[in-house]
Formats: sequence, structure tokens, C-alpha cells
Amino acid sequence: MSSVAPLPQATSPSAAQVLDALDTVLLGKREQSTLALACILARGHLLIEDVPGVGKTTLARAFGQLLGLPWTRVQFTNDLLPADVVGVSIFDSKSQEFRFQPGPVFTSLLLADEINRAPAKAQSALLEAMEERQVTVDGVTRELPNPFFVIATQNPGEQRGVFGLPESQLDRFLVGISLGYPALEQERELLAKGDTRSAVDGLQPLLDHSTLLTWMNAIDDVHMADSVLQYLHELIIASRIDGNGLSPRAALGLVRASRAYAFVNEQDHVLPDDVKAVFSSVAGHRLTGSVRAGTTAANRITDSVTAP
Repeated sequence: MSSVAPLPQATSPSAAQVLDALDTVLLGKREQSTLALACILARGHLLIEDVPGVGKTTLARAFGQLLGLPWTRVQFTNDLLPADVVGVSIFDSKSQEFRFQPGPVFTSLLLADEINRAPAKAQSALLEAMEERQVTVDGVTRELPNPFFVIATQNPGEQRGVFGLPESQLDRFLVGISLGYPALEQERELLAKGDTRSAVDGLQPLLDHSTLLTWMNAIDDVHMADSVLQYLHELIIASRIDGNGLSPRAALGLVRASRAYAFVNEQDHVLPDDVKAVFSSVAGHRLTGSVRAGTTAANRITDSVTAP
């Protein structure tokens, strides 16, 4: 378990400062970092899918440092049990009573590393936590901290030793992103600097609990004009042509993500380009079960609908 140091007294940070700090450890991935920050500010959970070694865990750990919140990492493996995530009741011989031992899910930010390396039973341990922000063990329901986020990484489905996430779990991730290989210039810089993972531990928190909640509440004040909302709705309807499109819950998530994306870009209103920018990351993994494959499907939808 890892935690961050108290936030030093300073002027209020900006979203750009958070993104600049992420740029120091994840080279050339500004757009993915923007989508990830927008997801968190929209109170959503983030799924990062890609091949091993491109910085998935680095991005997740960097957010743990920068957000000024306690965070915990769980390595998902094929022998992981639900109790290893949510906790278990242990009999105390002294008191002759069962005592609940909280699992790593009782934190503000949970890094579920390689979530699809674990079978469905272990994956299901997060379903209630992600949807209800609570955990029920032995008939007792316990609230999770506010805020509570899951940042999960997963390897591509075609790799060996992975278990696909069911649709019910995929739908709980507001945003899914893929990092991809770095551009040539950034990769040469990485080779010259060396591994940036150690630099993550040196990141100083830029937000504290109060500031983060203030930013999250401010998302609701970002204006969305009727014409932009109509465009968003047309994208949702277009996704349902083959009968397997986006649900109303996904549509509401797209509204939140669009507002959050505009906020991160220091706008007080949502533009059609903001909706288009987040659509693939909100829709892709829901449409196909894969972030990378879903990008193609989502782009076909945005190409078929004319923006205002």
C-alpha cells in the first residue's frame, strides 16, 4: 500500500499543471492523460488497455501521486480470491467475535493491475464497489471513501493467460484508453533518460481532497447547449443501429465525460469537438469489449453523424 505526502501550501493548481506533471513520466501522451483526468473528474473509473511495457501502470501510479489521495495497488493473478480484494471476517479468539479485516479496496484510488489476468470470480469482487461505492461482506455493507476510483490496466485479449471482462464490468468503466507505442522522438528521449518509473515516486501531490472534490462538483456547472446535447444523442442513437449499442447509462456517462473534458481544457461550455474527442473512449470498450478494437467502431459512428 502506498500513500502520498500532505499537499504543501501553494496557490490553487490548474488542470494544465496536472497534465504537465504527467508529461514528465509519460512522454508524448497528452491526449490520453487528458482523457484520464477528465474521467476521474467525472467520478468515473478508468480502463487502460495495451500491450505490456508501454506505461499503463506508470500512468495509474502517477495519478495516485498527483491527486493527493491514498492509493493501493493490487496485482490481479489467476489465483486471486475476492476476499483478497474486499477483505474477510476473521475470528478473534480473545473477544470470541468475528472481526472484519478490510481489503485493499478500502482506499480512495485502487490500481487494479492487469485485471484480466484474474478469472471472473475475482473480477466480480469489484462490481459492487465500482457501482455503489460500497462493499458487502457477510451481510454487512460498508461504505468506501469519497471519492473512490478504480484505475484498471488490462492486456489485449489475444494474449495468453487473460480472461475477458464481462459486459457488466466493462460498462462500469466510464473511459477506456490505449496508450500505444511512443512516437520516435519521445522514444529516443526515453532511451536517453532511462526508465521513468522511478520518477513517479518523486512526483509531488498537486491536489488535495478538498480541491479535488471542488473540481468534481464544478463539472456540473459546465454548460452544454441544446444543439450539442442533440448531437450527443444522435451519436448514441447511431450506435444502436445493429441492436447492440450504448445504454442510457453510457449516454449519461458521455455527458459527464464531455463536460469534464471541457473543464480540463479550461472551458465553461461543451463544444461538439469535446463530445467527439471523448466519444471513442466512452463507447469503444462498451461496443466491442476491447478498447483498441472499439476505437474503430466508435470512429465509424462519429463519421456517420454530422456535428452542429
